[in-house]
Amino acid sequence: MNKIWNFIWHEDSVASWLVNIVLAFILIKFIVYPGLGFLLSTSFPIVAVVSSSMEHDGGFNDWWDANSAWYEDQEIGYEDFKEYPFKTGFNKGDIMVLVGKKPEKIDLGDIIVFRSSRPDPIIHRVVNKWQEDGIYKFHTKGDNNPDSIKGAYLDETNISEDNVLGVAVIRVPFLGYVKIWFVDLINLFRR
Repeated sequence: MNKIWNFIWHEDSVASWLVNIVLAFILIKFIVYPGLGFLLSTSFPIVAVVSSSMEHDGGFNDWWDANSAWYEDQEIGYEDFKEYPFKTGFNKGDIMVLVGKKPEKIDLGDIIVFRSSRPDPIIHRVVNKWQEDGIYKFHTKGDNNPDSIKGAYLDETNISEDNVLGVAVIRVPFLGYVKIWFVDLINLFRR
């Protein structure tokens, strides 16, 4: 046991370094991530933002001046939006910490992560909410998108409560680039 401990924590070799990476991966994937999921009531406690659909250029007022027409058509005014969480959006490469919320507790303006027919979950802002046959439905939009996406691979105008994975509560800037770069590296080797 002493030799193994010394190899993992004290030896300065490529083999020891690789074992440390594997152990860190196993620890995060199978203990830390599920533990956080349990504590935060969601199977996706942490997500990396992989698109720029929620980015705002400039300050809030500049962004609102350029984008207000769409929101006002949805009866969301300046004062409403100003009170929303993450009113200035967030960036590709950010990490978002999520909590599970009952559908009735999800409010307009909340940022939700939801499943679609795409492989990666989507993270966008709730712009409408209603009940249909006892099931909550949500309409979302990426702040940086000109409109809600409605197509074959994604319809964010009718998201069922069953597809909601969590609500964003904390933003950690740019730490998600570690995941993005890792996935890009793996995809490079797949070609």
